[in-house]
Amino acid sequence: MASYKPVVVQSFPKLGEKITQDTLYWKNYKTPVQIKEFGAVNKIDFSPVPPYNYAVTASSRIHIYGRYSQEPIKTFSRFKDAAYCATYRDDGKLLVAGSEEGVVRLFDITGRAALRQFDGHTKAVHVVDFLSDKYRVVSGADDYTSKVWDIPSATAVVSYSEHTDYVRCGCISKLNADLFVTGSYDHTVKVFDARREKSVMTVEHGQPVESVLLFPSGGLLVSAGGRYVKVWDILRGGQLLVSLKNHHKTVTCLCLSSSGQRLLSGSLDRHVKIYSTTSYKVVHSFNYAASILSLALAPEDETIVVGMTNGVLNVRHRKHEESKERLPKKKRPAYRTFVKGRNYMPKQEDFFVSKPVRSHLKKYDKLLKSFQVSKALDTVLQARNKTPEITVAVMQELNRRGTLKNALAGRDETQLSVLMSFLIRYVVEPRFAPMLIKVAEMIIDIYLPVVGQSAVIDKQFLKLQEIIEKEIDYQTELLEVLGMMDALFATMTMKKATSLEKNKTNGILRVLEQDMSN
Repeated sequence: MASYKPVVVQSFPKLGEKITQDTLYWKNYKTPVQIKEFGAVNKIDFSPVPPYNYAVTASSRIHIYGRYSQEPIKTFSRFKDAAYCATYRDDGKLLVAGSEEGVVRLFDITGRAALRQFDGHTKAVHVVDFLSDKYRVVSGADDYTSKVWDIPSATAVVSYSEHTDYVRCGCISKLNADLFVTGSYDHTVKVFDARREKSVMTVEHGQPVESVLLFPSGGLLVSAGGRYVKVWDILRGGQLLVSLKNHHKTVTCLCLSSSGQRLLSGSLDRHVKIYSTTSYKVVHSFNYAASILSLALAPEDETIVVGMTNGVLNVRHRKHEESKERLPKKKRPAYRTFVKGRNYMPKQEDFFVSKPVRSHLKKYDKLLKSFQVSKALDTVLQARNKTPEITVAVMQELNRRGTLKNALAGRDETQLSVLMSFLIRYVVEPRFAPMLIKVAEMIIDIYLPVVGQSAVIDKQFLKLQEIIEKEIDYQTELLEVLGMMDALFATMTMKKATSLEKNKTNGILRVLEQDMSN
């Protein structure tokens, strides 16, 4: 009697994301730490100097967190109403923040009370930052104005009122101490020079602008608003380089990696997208539990912090390679142990003795070997979500034996419901469709006389019918599109001259040549 041959499971290409260097890099973070704030987190800013603490602005407070602390190490709470946009100075010693009452406050990191208070805006101030000379502060507010303040005298040096709606975002140039950018809900982004009375450049974003960002070189400007992230070339007079539409909802924040080669965007669709700044393609994506309002990366990308609308602060720390190196290395066999005997050439008088390898059969193979076809099918259906290819392979084996109909018949409501669920999920899958359509036809033939006795099974039959009808409609539409494309391609092809036409043309030329010679 011949030995039993196990069921051959057909291998299919694995579906899913392609593993790239970016995937490995951005997945190398520990499990996130969740910190609950008092309100929606509207701004996160890392200190530019060690130990790289970060300021979190939420509700009417500013909390300073250490890199690995889960409790604030310092709190600024001298606000009557909501606080906005707490930002560090380049030396990490001062902090500036806007507020709902229209006041800009300057804090010393080591103190508690405000060092300076800048009064002049009539509505909420959502944008504050230090110019790169460290002695001036720029602010933007809901009164449509943006101002530059002198820190020693606490007075406004210059004021601009070119926007026609709320000024909600801004950034400064690291190279030019007088250059800064503001974005407004009037759909425009304006570039200002503090030495001039008017803006030096205006670009039209097309949607209310939620965030702006300047590259370290100062030549590229990024604006975010609506579902779009747009990159502008400042050196070419504000020319649009690329428009990215990878989010499903409004993009609220932007951030650059420490190398400047990756651009991050956070959105209300609960995703953080990471783009390559050379190709502007999405190289990785993070998912979060709630809509994202703010985003920040620590120096060297050691920590990524995300603030959400539900007041939760999500902190991810990078795994360190040093911890892996500290583990004691196991002593392994020498290399010669593995290659021993590989190059040995058998002689004529040698006998080859092979040790019989015992093959262990799977459970469904054991049942098929003992001709328990119905139980074998039940076994593979239990793991239907993980390995559908094995289930289909067993069905193909039963069909080859001619016992598929016997395996499908005689099922109670629970067993039939499991089988129908598998069909509903995978019947339109191109890899399994030929076999599963045959199975569906057999089930309809077998159980048609008892239709109407179970509400659950009847509902599944109707769902299966609906799925197949939808797939037929899709295929019909695709065939129509294919026909249209064929017609377009046919009209685009150049008509080639036939040999007869060439001969005619040559004949006419010959006659003309003879006439001219005569």
